[in-house]
Amino acid sequence: MYYKFSGFAQRLVGATAAAAYTPQGLKPLVPTESPALIFGTSKPPSDLPAAESFLGKNKVSDLQKVFQRSDGLPVHLKRGVPDKMLYRTTMALTIGGTIYCLVALYIASQPKNK
Repeated sequence: MYYKFSGFAQRLVGATAAAAYTPQGLKPLVPTESPALIFGTSKPPSDLPAAESFLGKNKVSDLQKVFQRSDGLPVHLKRGVPDKMLYRTTMALTIGGTIYCLVALYIASQPKNK
């Protein structure tokens, strides 16, 4: 016996194998054709320079060497002074925000004097 969720009754109801393996809203896979290109052209425009002139140097291999180096530093501090400044600023803002929230809770917990 196969079961399927009924959207009308909001419970499981008996179903055929085909209905149980094809959930509501999903259709079986059918081969589709690729859609036609809307703005496709057969040749690149001649007034633009080559794409290679826009590409910069690939820094991935250099950064992999920096981050995989075994020097005992955590990964978020591997790039030196900018990382240390960002880390310290984040920690200072986090501690400051925590203190601010605790002070606000303390003030809110005090009864008002009339």
